[in-house]
Amino acid sequence: MKFLSTFVTFENLHEVRRLCHWGPIIALSVIAICSTMAMLDSIIWYWPLDTTGGSINFIMLINWTVLILYNYFNAMFVGPGYIPLGWKPENQHDAQYLQYCRVCQGYKAPRSHHCRKCNRCVMKMDHHCPWINNCCGHLNHAYFTSFLLLAPLGCSHAAIIFIMTMYTQLYERISFGWSTVKIDMSAVRQFQPLMPFSVPAFAATLFALGLALGTTIAVGMLFFIQMKVILRNKTSIESWIEEKAKDRIQHYQTGEEFIFPYDLGGRWLNFKQVFTWSGTPKGDGIVWPVHPKCHQHTLTMEQLKQKADKRVRSQVQYQVVEDYNGACCPLSKGLQTFFRTPCTEEPRIPLSKGDIILATRGTKWWMYGDKVLNEEEMKAGDRVRGWFPRRCVEKCHYDTAANDSTSDKKVN
Repeated sequence: MKFLSTFVTFENLHEVRRLCHWGPIIALSVIAICSTMAMLDSIIWYWPLDTTGGSINFIMLINWTVLILYNYFNAMFVGPGYIPLGWKPENQHDAQYLQYCRVCQGYKAPRSHHCRKCNRCVMKMDHHCPWINNCCGHLNHAYFTSFLLLAPLGCSHAAIIFIMTMYTQLYERISFGWSTVKIDMSAVRQFQPLMPFSVPAFAATLFALGLALGTTIAVGMLFFIQMKVILRNKTSIESWIEEKAKDRIQHYQTGEEFIFPYDLGGRWLNFKQVFTWSGTPKGDGIVWPVHPKCHQHTLTMEQLKQKADKRVRSQVQYQVVEDYNGACCPLSKGLQTFFRTPCTEEPRIPLSKGDIILATRGTKWWMYGDKVLNEEEMKAGDRVRGWFPRRCVEKCHYDTAANDSTSDKKVN
């Protein structure tokens, strides 16, 4: 048990339930298929264990599998680190620079964001990853990135095994349309395989090769994206905040200079914030080293400005003219709406005729916004926001606030 507790750290036993999700099921299935087929192909058909090279190859395949699973499970179960429920800054004066989370009943520390999937405020949140069924954040960023590096390397090794297995076992049957063309593989094939390379074996190897190549490309791209994040010490969410900061300054012509506070000025310095010899990243997830021209709340103050700006820009209201049941891909709303549904895990909100929506962003076929709630729902702290088809709403041609003030004057 002591070995298992050091291998994977569980915050609570209920964390095991994270495995019961389509993301981990698919990810672990791909790892199992690629690693198992690579070992079987090597032992039976390509590189037997009674050779030095075959033994080294087999040890390397086991090594890849162990390292991949170690980092994968740590990324999943160690987790990103969560802001304590009801958290408040030590200096009460700093609360004015922070956003308040109504779900966690506390303030959001610098660099933290609330995840609707985890239902907690996450330390240095980068994104919620469905493949580990958890967020990528402060504590598990190094494990997650290591997994993204090791998975393509292990799959590349497996892909070479699959290709060479099919190449060596099918050389007598390979033909390019000319009966005189032969590939001499006698020098390569120097042993008798343990069993014939049958059609099912070929199909299984080909299927595993497709998984290995797809994983190498897809996960490899994610690795480069995460390394870009780490070397700049800037999460994906913070990149979006910085982009909106420049847009706000340009829109209002304020003349401000926004400096991202967490870039320490060197890639190596930023790298060491995440990767350490102990495996634990630097910092407590609440207080961060910052740029000399910035302070702890530079980014949180910018977020508050953007939130106020968002309220100003989203005063245009939309009225619902078609019912919508909240389906992810509603075929009844048209083919364009069906095929161009947003590729995101953000929720869809059901709509009824007469509902009022404050839209904040959108595409040509979909919009994202908050549903205007009644007083009882607002007092209960409810908030309904998400995506809905654009065709279901129409822009209100009146200003509700102005209309209400006019009505008040008539009453008086």
